[in-house]
Amino acid sequence: MAKIVSLKKPTRRGSAPVHADIKDPLLAEKGRGRIDWAGRTMPVLNQIRERFEKQKPLKGVRMAACLHVTAETANLVLALKAGGADVSLCASNPLSTQDDVAAALVVDHGISVFAIKGEDNDTYYRHIHEALNAQPQFTMDDGADVVGVLHSDRQELLEHVIGGTEETTTGVVRLRAMAKDGVLKYPIIAVNDAKTKHLFDNRYGTGQSTIDGIIRATNRLLAGSVFVVAGYGWCGRGLAMRARGMGADVVVTEVNPTVALEAVMDGYRVMPMSDAARIGDFFCTVTGNLNVIRQEHFERMKDGAIVSNSGHFNVEIDLATLEKMARTRSVIREYVEEYTLRNGKKIVVLGEGRLINLASAEGHPSSVMDMSFANQALSSEYMLKNHGKLQKTVYAVPEPLDQEIARLKLKAMGVKVDKLTPEQVKYLGSWQEGT
Repeated sequence: MAKIVSLKKPTRRGSAPVHADIKDPLLAEKGRGRIDWAGRTMPVLNQIRERFEKQKPLKGVRMAACLHVTAETANLVLALKAGGADVSLCASNPLSTQDDVAAALVVDHGISVFAIKGEDNDTYYRHIHEALNAQPQFTMDDGADVVGVLHSDRQELLEHVIGGTEETTTGVVRLRAMAKDGVLKYPIIAVNDAKTKHLFDNRYGTGQSTIDGIIRATNRLLAGSVFVVAGYGWCGRGLAMRARGMGADVVVTEVNPTVALEAVMDGYRVMPMSDAARIGDFFCTVTGNLNVIRQEHFERMKDGAIVSNSGHFNVEIDLATLEKMARTRSVIREYVEEYTLRNGKKIVVLGEGRLINLASAEGHPSSVMDMSFANQALSSEYMLKNHGKLQKTVYAVPEPLDQEIARLKLKAMGVKVDKLTPEQVKYLGSWQEGT
């Protein structure tokens, strides 16, 4: 088990000790460059950070953030700190931490970070508890694990919490279930549902970063292969689009008839996983559900089939059953494990079934996370101003915030759009005029 350490001289600007658990403070210099590089293509968040620095809308607010500890996330945390927040950060996935970024946040900026890439499950949850020890007034989640721990093991802290945000589809599903059952104890904004988040981050971010992760892990050619995408939500749409762009023959599996019809209309073959299992060379799950690929599918797969996941949790591939089916399991290369079944057939699993875009790659490009994290920052500000008016349920990002982020992004890209004339505004708001 890793030891929680207090770094005696954590920052270049001060000497107050910081409570943190990271791999190595000496990695900070490398992380410093990575954070700066990401920040160069995050113009919207940078503008928000500049305003936060002047106005301090989050002054004195204690935040517990459970997010992927990446260079992009670091820029969000620094924007929150600029706004006056006291942030404790832990990882939202055992394999998603960039250790050099974690080091730079602690050493350069005095942020309490509890995250080590490759941490075991016990350490993962211990880190969540360490972040919660700051008695947060606000939570920022990527998968709802902090909310889950607060509502189960740390209920004594709930009295301090006034609101939160959630980044992922998976997390929003969990939180809406809690709200439906009447057990959610504070209001949360579903950042994932903002148009400037899921239409871009989920589609273009997941599409590119997942392909990046699979290629980095395997160094295999996608062109000419059969690539099976399980789930055709926004993440699945993006992944299918990018796999086809790499020359793969893309097959989609779905449970929703309307969504499946859309995949057909988009030009993909659609079939049950039991059929796709026989022909696939690559498989990637992006459903948010469990056991999407399971025993009957493993039994049908080709020798050497490559299986991965880009959904938030590592439950989409039934690895426990695969382990029982295998006579041997061996590591072929980093993030590549080969399971040899009793009949001699080999099944390859990438990144322990965890988010492959973060396990073996670097996650979404910073330019798309710019909008996602702008939503996080502005939603935090909105929640802190309005929490007294909100019920204990899940809210959408207010439309004006969503629109403002889109406007700022277009401005940063040098793109101009039309404006409605007064005549057009009147027409759209009336019913008197017909053909």
